[in-house]
Amino acid sequence: MKIGFVVNDLETERPNYTTTRLALAALSMGHEAWYIGVADFGYDQDETIVACARSAPGKKYASGKSYMAAVRGAKADVERMKLSDLDVVMLRSDPADDAMERPWAAQAGVMFCRRAMKQGLVVLNHPDGLLGALNKMYFQDFPEAVRPRTIITRDPADIKAFAKSEGGKIVLKPLQGSGGQSVFLIRPEDASNLNQMIDAVSRDGYIVAQEYLPAAEKGDMRMFLMNGVPLMNEGKYAAFRRVRSGDDMRSNITAGGKVRRAKIDDVALGIADMVRPKLVMDGMFLVGLDIVGDKLMEINVFSPGGLAAAEEFEETDFTRIVIEAMERKVRYASQDQRAAESPIISML
Repeated sequence: MKIGFVVNDLETERPNYTTTRLALAALSMGHEAWYIGVADFGYDQDETIVACARSAPGKKYASGKSYMAAVRGAKADVERMKLSDLDVVMLRSDPADDAMERPWAAQAGVMFCRRAMKQGLVVLNHPDGLLGALNKMYFQDFPEAVRPRTIITRDPADIKAFAKSEGGKIVLKPLQGSGGQSVFLIRPEDASNLNQMIDAVSRDGYIVAQEYLPAAEKGDMRMFLMNGVPLMNEGKYAAFRRVRSGDDMRSNITAGGKVRRAKIDDVALGIADMVRPKLVMDGMFLVGLDIVGDKLMEINVFSPGGLAAAEEFEETDFTRIVIEAMERKVRYASQDQRAAESPIISML
């Protein structure tokens, strides 16, 4: 099986990233792993979707560090290939990472892979589903019971009224963005500075204002879902906790948060069950649920990370389970090329 992993930029990939772990798992199982940056696509005159892809020359690597060095190195296999020469593509690029510096690149992966999908290529997660999830408005499509109270606006008066209704304590964040960027906790004593905070967030566009969840003080939990259900191996769940560092309200790893072992309870499983129908309809093969208490803070459908942490805490191999699921989807699609275009194939 030839697998293409679409990333924002090969140079920003890291040895401990989930994409790296998935690529190494694929190699260990006898497959080919090819990296494609969102700047590496092309549309040829005959309507073929192509890409300049890179692959490490060997099949076994002692670590993610040595593997990434080989993929980037002078001896790497570099090929301008038709995407249809691949069996499956996994979209692992995050549009939010390119939204400011390279806005032209934000939708490139979804756009080109969507066209290739219509030519028979299996693409995960499903591009049509991802098109509807390009900002945090997608989150509002899930059941109200799992979401914090929320408004989305650029009007300071709306935000002030919402803050008052919430007792003065709310969270502000941009509608587009990830990794805890431009996230503010507003307290009653911050009322005099609220205009400045609103201005800071509104520079990125629309503002999401949410109720503050007291359970967030204990951090959050990232739980992986695959095919719409919790990802498991050997009776263990793919999940981990993130806790704050110091007084920073954000628990994102990129914001200095620390990781801990997670305990999956009936509340978390209930949340997963409630969001499952929407994820299945949208063809969201692999996602990360960020859970605080009995609410969801975010659903990462583009490039959910942290699978390495889950594997280390649970001492089991989740990446192999993901690759095995991809094998099944390729097998189904090979029996009927038209199946590749359906979200259903992403979830079988």
